Amino acid sequence: MSELLNVSSGPHVRSKYSTGKIMGLVLLSLMPAAGYGIYHFGVNAAILIVVSVVTCVLTELVYELIMKQDITVTDLSAAVTGLLLALNMPPTAAWWLPVVGGIFAIVFVKMLFGGLGQNFMNPALGGRCFLVICFAARMTNFNYDGITQATPLMLIRTGNSVNVRDMIFGNIAGTVGETSVIAIVAGACIMLAFGIIDLKVPASYLISFVIFMGLFAGRGWDVNYLTAQLAGGGLMLGAFFMATDYATCPITDRGKIIYGICLGVMTGIFRCFSSSAEGVSFAIVFCNLLVPLIEKMTLPKCFGKGGEV
Repeated sequence: MSELLNVSSGPHVRSKYSTGKIMGLVLLSLMPAAGYGIYHFGVNAAILIVVSVVTCVLTELVYELIMKQDITVTDLSAAVTGLLLALNMPPTAAWWLPVVGGIFAIVFVKMLFGGLGQNFMNPALGGRCFLVICFAARMTNFNYDGITQATPLMLIRTGNSVNVRDMIFGNIAGTVGETSVIAIVAGACIMLAFGIIDLKVPASYLISFVIFMGLFAGRGWDVNYLTAQLAGGGLMLGAFFMATDYATCPITDRGKIIYGICLGVMTGIFRCFSSSAEGVSFAIVFCNLLVPLIEKMTLPKCFGKGGEV
């Protein structure tokens, strides 16, 4: 009997990547955006990143010690949350803002719902949305070349022109990690190369967003305008690094496409019809809440169920 194979319940699919390795590759993929943010905005951007990452890691560690749970900070998911939160903050933010946002993200969005894989929304975006609601003035105070100014999308909304080339290279005001499209895409290519993400969610998100803006933004199919909308407001960072979060993204192929379309439509609605010129964070958080419904609609039926044989 000792020679019998061990029979266990599913899943039986195995991956060569552990959670820690996946999160490590995500951290590596975020380095171009983080590095450019520090180069572009200076030492305060580096301080925000360090404070945010340390806060998230320590918060998760302390919570698990208090609740007598297994220590999971070595899986690097808290570090990823901290880095993403910092990259979504203005470079002029006070040091205590990522502390408040990091504690909220880890405790109220992640750990109280069971930890990694059981959170109902992206923790970093949950923390950012909390900060935007509570400290709107501080979270919308952007600085570039020593001058506080509006982001390119806000300039577009008020009728001003923007330099799309500067938006692609990153010579603009914005949050620490959103300004350089080149740096973000370089990081996304790393994740695609290692198979950490695929293009279903980002592609359906960006394509549906462009279609929505072309139809409803009132500028027609103006290439310069649509390119500026794609390059600004953290859309590329959100599409590749936050909309693709494993815990808050559908698991089915059809579900991922539907999810991406919902993201594109919601982001377009926020940008066209709300007081915000951006809306990526709130669009992703809102669509995270739709994921259980999307999965219910797109999961294949078990053989012999639902009248099918």
